[in-house]
Amino acid sequence: MPSENISTSTKLSDKIKIALQYAMPKHAISRLVGKLAAAKMGWLTTKLIDIFIKAYNINMNEAKLKKANDFDTFNDFFTRELEDGARTIDSDANTLCYPVDGAISQQGDIVEGKLIQAKGFDYSLTSLLGGDARTAAPFQKGKFSCIYLAPKDYHRIHMPMAATLREMIYVPGELFSVNPLTANNVPDLFARNERVVTIFDTEHGALAMVLVGATIVASIETTWAGTITPPAGKDIFRWQYPAKGVDAIKFNKGDEMGRFKLGSTVVSVFAQNMVDFTPDAGPETVTRLGELYATLTAESVSEAAE
Repeated sequence: MPSENISTSTKLSDKIKIALQYAMPKHAISRLVGKLAAAKMGWLTTKLIDIFIKAYNINMNEAKLKKANDFDTFNDFFTRELEDGARTIDSDANTLCYPVDGAISQQGDIVEGKLIQAKGFDYSLTSLLGGDARTAAPFQKGKFSCIYLAPKDYHRIHMPMAATLREMIYVPGELFSVNPLTANNVPDLFARNERVVTIFDTEHGALAMVLVGATIVASIETTWAGTITPPAGKDIFRWQYPAKGVDAIKFNKGDEMGRFKLGSTVVSVFAQNMVDFTPDAGPETVTRLGELYATLTAESVSEAAE
């Protein structure tokens, strides 16, 4: 029964919320919301955007387009572009910058192939990355960082460091909410939800950026391939890069690499001895795109120089 997966310390109202997530047709609801969010509904779209801005106290002063009626669809608003200069990308060659606005859920070491999800819960690195041990191998004993994007946040995803795309993997799955309540109560959340896994090579080791889907996340996109989901599928798909007729896809630190249409989570995974996270950052730390995220280890810097 779903209730067996819910923490015994969770209050009754929260238990009901979690149980409903197990029962509800999450894919069907999410795809319906996606169609509505992509529709051009004139004054109704403008009204919905206005309501959303007020409900979540969204700072439109930092957006390139500032008024609700500047957007044709709710998706256009949700993936709004920032005004030039709204974020500054950390320029130190030996550091990484935060890839998104959000808040850290968990981060730390990958121990025995496991990542921490919440107190009492961990999940499998190999499962997160699509089930292939060879894909997970470069990240064993490395580090991970999970950042949750709330509805109010900027929803474009950027690169924390310079990198070259090696592989993209679509992994089908559930569409549970990824908010803190669900993360604290649904086992294997990030390894069971639908997701797009992107694997990069850098001068300092392997990097994975995992874009995790969630309830009413209408779409996950990348800058090189467009919309990856929907449609959803039952099979894992893999794309290798560079592909035939496609040049190597390279990114500089701070370049946009993808976006969510409605909120979700990004899990970043780093090779062993590659980075050290900012010491005072941890669960609930607010992140801002471009600010200091981590520092390259002396070992990874010296190996890159050889």
